[in-house]
Amino acid sequence: MSSLEQHLSVYSQAMNLRTQRHQVLASNIANADTPNYKARDFSFDKAMQNAMAGRGNGSIALATTASGHQRGSGMAGGATLQFRTETQSAADGNTVDMDVERSQIAENALQYQIVSQFISDKLKGIRSALANTSS
Repeated sequence: MSSLEQHLSVYSQAMNLRTQRHQVLASNIANADTPNYKARDFSFDKAMQNAMAGRGNGSIALATTASGHQRGSGMAGGATLQFRTETQSAADGNTVDMDVERSQIAENALQYQIVSQFISDKLKGIRSALANTSS
């Protein structure tokens, strides 16, 4: 049974990280008109490696830019939030590129759907195996 738990754990970690990445990308889109906002993202591959290796403190640290800001743990997961490489900066200092954000959010949603389908297929296979052994 631990083998099943390990397989589902990998998919669970992937879904959690895809959800977190979607939130980060949505935040970028929501702040597209905010002066001096810097687009953020994280490397899914590195975050997944960290999550599966048990590295990291289990959260994305929140940025604090003033001494009065409260410290928080951010989102759970093995991701390190970084500023996205700037493609073109607006006159107001905002680095959100809506074309990049839309393509990244679409790709992330597709990857989430793929992981969801893997889980569904895995559970169908288990149900089928259990049905065959009980007959």
